[in-house]
Amino acid sequence: MATTERKDFPVLIVGGGIGGLAAALALSRKGRAVQLFEQAADFKELGAGIQLGPNVFRMFDVLELTEAINRVAVFPENLVMMDGLTGEEVTRIPLGDTFRARYKYPYAVIYRVDLHHELLQACRRSPSITLSPGRKVTDFEDAGDRVRLTLDDGTNHEGCALIGADGLWSTVRARIVGDGKPRVSGHIAYRAVLPIHEVPQELRPNSVVLWAGPKNHLVHYPLRRGELLNIVAVFHSNRYEEGWNTRGDVEELDERFKDNRPEVKTLLGKIDQWRMWVLCDREPIKEWSKGRVTLLGDAAHPMLQYLAQGAGMAIEDAVVLADKVAAAGNDVASAFLAYQQERYLRTGRVQLYARLYGDLYHANGVNRELRNLMLREAASKNRKEAMAWLYDGIALS
Repeated sequence: MATTERKDFPVLIVGGGIGGLAAALALSRKGRAVQLFEQAADFKELGAGIQLGPNVFRMFDVLELTEAINRVAVFPENLVMMDGLTGEEVTRIPLGDTFRARYKYPYAVIYRVDLHHELLQACRRSPSITLSPGRKVTDFEDAGDRVRLTLDDGTNHEGCALIGADGLWSTVRARIVGDGKPRVSGHIAYRAVLPIHEVPQELRPNSVVLWAGPKNHLVHYPLRRGELLNIVAVFHSNRYEEGWNTRGDVEELDERFKDNRPEVKTLLGKIDQWRMWVLCDREPIKEWSKGRVTLLGDAAHPMLQYLAQGAGMAIEDAVVLADKVAAAGNDVASAFLAYQQERYLRTGRVQLYARLYGDLYHANGVNRELRNLMLREAASKNRKEAMAWLYDGIALS
């Protein structure tokens, strides 16, 4: 028989990133009280730009964030892949009226800090959400009718449920899944943002442009109403086994891109300080909920960046989770199982496709030539439909 909950207990969330804030907001929209714990002293987001597919904009409608996002996002005209060695255009997906008519929603790019800020402000406006920065969770217990958290200051907090939205190195996941360290991909990302006026005019189109080279690629697009340019350089390297957000090695970057097009080298030369991320993911799993505890976003299904869907999947998680909690009434454990069941195949598909796209972008030799040929052929057959499984999004209750 299902164990019921105390009505005055909030849902507890660990992690104040995009996924955690989206979950808090989605639950509050369903009338649930939420307390969110973030170990950093302030709520802030690291990183640079992220891409938002039509599937994510459907979620913004649910969260009542569309207008706020539209004010700070950039709506590119195209997704473009260029050959990083020859400079030839491999494929182009126009993102204008035809694309919007097909998917009902746009495609956008946004500064990660801006997306995080809009989520944070919406949470701060909600009387149902308590935000607790500077509070590190060290332990938790599922007591059957409630969940207890222990913080590093020795205090305890009780809630009706616990959501681990604490990222790739999730401490909550370690307890309920226990699958060890993340999988190191052997790819490293260097990220930087610079004022758009510092970039030659021909290298700042209103498009997402990817230069695909042998075992590397560079992607760039405008941010913050076109005031900034986001640059991400990715290459294969076994030099680092783990870590993130550390200073990049400019000499190594130059060496990895030495055979690429002058346009690529020009953009790389504009940056003298890079932040480096080691790209990691995990194998897809079917079960990430246990009793009154579940996972969300990177804690549940960390993925490589090659489909640009990490934030999107976390926001979808938040909406689905809130729907299941609302539908299940007092049976939170049942709601978490239903949420997990609805999400694991979709998120697992994105995890695996992201790996495949990484190989596609970094192809060399004959593989590179075949990639270019196949993508050109696909473009002539309406390539937009190839992404329908992703961009059509999820069913909403």
